[in-house]
Amino acid sequence: MSIEHFAQMEKTNLRDKVSRALRAAIIAGEMEPGAVYSAPALGARFGVSATPVREAMQDLARENLITIVPNKGFRVIEVAEKDLDDITQLRLLLEPPTVRDVTPLIPAEDLPRLRELAARIVTGAEQGDLVEYTAADQVFHLTLLGYAGNPRLSALVSDLRDHTRLFGLASLAKKGALVEVAREHFTIVDLIESRDQEAVEKFLREHVSQARGRWAKPEE
Repeated sequence: MSIEHFAQMEKTNLRDKVSRALRAAIIAGEMEPGAVYSAPALGARFGVSATPVREAMQDLARENLITIVPNKGFRVIEVAEKDLDDITQLRLLLEPPTVRDVTPLIPAEDLPRLRELAARIVTGAEQGDLVEYTAADQVFHLTLLGYAGNPRLSALVSDLRDHTRLFGLASLAKKGALVEVAREHFTIVDLIESRDQEAVEKFLREHVSQARGRWAKPEE
């Protein structure tokens, strides 16, 4: 591998990492809809230069998560309440039944890895790191869907999750309740290990529904 090729890989990896971090920050409500963010300011926040931030924000603009504000930066697109309702409805149609169907297919030797992914979510909650919590949550759920062997399904759910807004996470974290929510992922793995398909589907349906309930809006 040439030095130039290696440098390009490093650049691409950094861009992807920044994209994931920004996407998670948007979902978690850490970046507010309507506010304008500059690449240099975000770069300082994430400890990188402005260049990978600009590149990452271009990616997010193509995904309709943000809009470009000429000579100023980027504005997070506000998602309407009706859109959030529709997103949750679609996730409920797709995720619980899919995980139910793949429950017998998940190898026992994969369960420790799933528990590790669940532990990452708990760690994010314990540290009050909403970006890490949201990113780890995304990886966990998409990993489960991956057992269906349907890339189109995984891509669709990933896009739906990217457009979800969980403004209530900050309130839950402040009250210390986010850790309890995070530990629900261990319950999901336990139910998969028991091969109880009906229980998995029911629990996951309740879990996803929270995205439109107490997770979605800050508590008064």
